[in-house]
Amino acid sequence: MGKDSLHHFADFGLTFVKLGEEARVPLRAVSLEGAERKPFRNALRRLEREGGTFRILSREDVAAELGALRAVSDDWLSRRGASEKGFSLGFFQPEYVRRFPASVIEKDGQIAAFATLWPGPGKVELSVDLMRHVESAPKNAMEVLFVHLMLWGAEQGYLWFNLGMAPLSGLEASPLAPLWSRLGRSVYRRGGAFYNFQGLRAFKEKFHPVWEPRYLAYPGGLSLPGVMADVSALVAGGYTRIFR
Repeated sequence: MGKDSLHHFADFGLTFVKLGEEARVPLRAVSLEGAERKPFRNALRRLEREGGTFRILSREDVAAELGALRAVSDDWLSRRGASEKGFSLGFFQPEYVRRFPASVIEKDGQIAAFATLWPGPGKVELSVDLMRHVESAPKNAMEVLFVHLMLWGAEQGYLWFNLGMAPLSGLEASPLAPLWSRLGRSVYRRGGAFYNFQGLRAFKEKFHPVWEPRYLAYPGGLSLPGVMADVSALVAGGYTRIFR
C-alpha cells in the first residue's frame, strides 16, 4: 500500500514496515527526444536492424497465439530451472493468460518475447504482468518492449506506466532505524546471490520513473517474521519452494 493509505490501517491498530519502492513513469513526459533518451533510440534501431517488430495482441489475438506464447514461457522456465509462482506474480495458465491483451516482440515471424498487459480503468495506469522471452530473442528485447509499450500507452491516453516494485529499495540506513529496515537494507546491498535487488532497481531507473514507497501492514509485535514467511509461501507456491 502507499503512504496515503496508512492512516486507514492505523485506526485498526496495525503496524507498518516499508517493503520497497514502486516505479511509475508519467507517460505525458515520455518521448524519444533529447540526449538522455539516446539509449532508447539506439535500442529501437537495433531491434529494427535485427528484423524485430513490436505488436499489441488483443484478447482474441492472445487466444489465437496461445501455443506460441506457451512455447516462449516454457523456454524461459526451462533455462532458469524455475517453476511457476503466483499471488503477486503472473503465471502461465491458459485460462488466466487469455483474459488480458499482450505485447510481443517478433523476429522472423515468430514471437520472441511477450508481456501480458493490465490496462487500468479510466486509462489512469498501464502495467505488465507476465513477462518472458526466448534465449534467441533480440538483444535487450524486454527493454525495447517497455519503450514501445510506454510510447503506445501515451498514444492511447494512459497517464502512468507502472514498472512495479523494487523490493527493499529505499530503506533507512540510520543506526536508529527499525531492525527490519537495517536488515532489509543489508539484504538489498549484499543479497545478490539470492536475488538481484540492485540490478532490478537499476533496470527500472533507466526509464526515469517516480519512486513511491510501499508498505506492509501487520498486527505488530513478533508477528512480522511469520507474516513475511506466509507471503513468501503464497508467491512461491508453498513453504518448501521458498528457497528453491
